[in-house]
Amino acid sequence: MYAIVETGGKQYQVEEGRYVDVELLGEDQDAKVVFDKVVMIVNGKKSKVGQPYVANAKVEGTVVKNDRAKKIIVFKQRPKKGYRKKQGHRQGFTRVMINKIRTTASKAKAEGAAEVNE
Repeated sequence: MYAIVETGGKQYQVEEGRYVDVELLGEDQDAKVVFDKVVMIVNGKKSKVGQPYVANAKVEGTVVKNDRAKKIIVFKQRPKKGYRKKQGHRQGFTRVMINKIRTTASKAKAEGAAEVNE
């Protein structure tokens, strides 16, 4: 089972038990994060596509770390003019461990299982 979530103006494919690097969220380490803009959920041959988002679907995760990506070099030059400019840039990102993908069906199953156990 995997889901496609939207955060930071980009879409990411996420699975339970795996981590994903998203745009910097500004949350502290070990903080809980909930992505509620779920674009699509795929479970085997079943899939739900949102218009634009899947209703009552959420992806829960935990912030592993806030870090910066590898440095890239931005070099600008105008030929025959003597203009050269060299810059470096490191984009910040947040690594999130995906704990649970929740849908309305999985929520109902969890509640039904709790009632049976009582």
